[in-house]
Amino acid sequence: MSRLVMKFGGTSVADVGRIHEVARRVKAEADAGHEIAVVVSAMAGTTDQLINWTADVANLHDAREFDVVVSTGEQITSGLMAMALQDLGLTARSWLAWQLPVRTDGVHGSARILDIEAAEVGARMAKGEIAVMAGYQGLAPDNRLTTIGRGGTDTSAVALAAALGAERCDIYTDVEGVFTADPRIVAKARKLDKITYEEMLEMASQGAKVLQTRAVVMAMNHRVRVQVLSSFSEAPGTLVVDEDEIVEQQIVSGIAYSRDEAKITLRRVADRPGVAAAIFGPLAEANINVDMIVQNVSEDDETTDLTFTVTEADLDDAVKVINGARSEIGYEEVLYDNGVAKVSIIGVGMRSHAGVASRMFGTLAEKGINIEVISTSEIKVSVLINEEYTELALRALHHAYGLDGA
Repeated sequence: MSRLVMKFGGTSVADVGRIHEVARRVKAEADAGHEIAVVVSAMAGTTDQLINWTADVANLHDAREFDVVVSTGEQITSGLMAMALQDLGLTARSWLAWQLPVRTDGVHGSARILDIEAAEVGARMAKGEIAVMAGYQGLAPDNRLTTIGRGGTDTSAVALAAALGAERCDIYTDVEGVFTADPRIVAKARKLDKITYEEMLEMASQGAKVLQTRAVVMAMNHRVRVQVLSSFSEAPGTLVVDEDEIVEQQIVSGIAYSRDEAKITLRRVADRPGVAAAIFGPLAEANINVDMIVQNVSEDDETTDLTFTVTEADLDDAVKVINGARSEIGYEEVLYDNGVAKVSIIGVGMRSHAGVASRMFGTLAEKGINIEVISTSEIKVSVLINEEYTELALRALHHAYGLDGA
């Protein structure tokens, strides 16, 4: 018998009725002869409510106690799911992070999984028992509960699949798989049968919300085959796999976008060694992640302009940090704009094809869309544009790279 890990997110277990429907889906896999582990999120809206309660009690709360509170949502769901499975005549048991245990580091709120001791769970699964694990939570070196961060149940599920040597980790969501673009914007977007780990990682990091970035990294590192599919239909999903499982690569597999962007420009920065460190060092110390960076050529060999992007949520803090370091950096003025969006083309086929970026730039030019910043990787080209042109850019690029469905 093969082992499967089945992960269900908050919308999939939104209420008791949905939990019963998920239990029936799990039973179908068990009846097919699979050994099953289920990983569950909190019921929809529960984590937000728990976070709000912590804020109401104390704005400057202890991160350790915060984790104790917000991890309870998954505990509730795991118990209810085990009961629902038992009600169908199956043998099932819930498992909390400390019971396996799921070992993490001590960074509360965004802990990193170090190890899962899954021997006992595996032995019980081999005897026909379904394991229901509370996702999102772990156990720190000091035996305090930790949480893995929002969306961390995906990571919990992939880590458990790796520990169990599972054939596949199925991530059930409210979408039917990974699409070539957001189908809410691009009507001709197609669902992909397969996508590589690298492509999925780029799509997740560039704004696609289908899978959590850390989960994709873990799947890639441990070669866990992941399937993204819907809890609300029987349609087959999208497999996230090694590149060698895909016979012929598309040049571009998908178009991703993010409106959660803000652009900061420092005008007339001193053009000298160490100035970049003076800018980005304080930002890093403030835990502000910088994405795209472009520096203009200095005309007078004395000053230059430097532009970079941060998330919109970090914009105010980033500007404060830059203003606070003005004397060390040496710039004339700081300009910022949050009316921008990042659009990215992604595909492992780009490695072996020339002219991919030029087609992107030409397509946007034909639509009158100005490019403000460009960044590239081996399988991705991203551009920063005015936010009002996001949908036009997505549709135009989707067509230009032959991704339109029937």
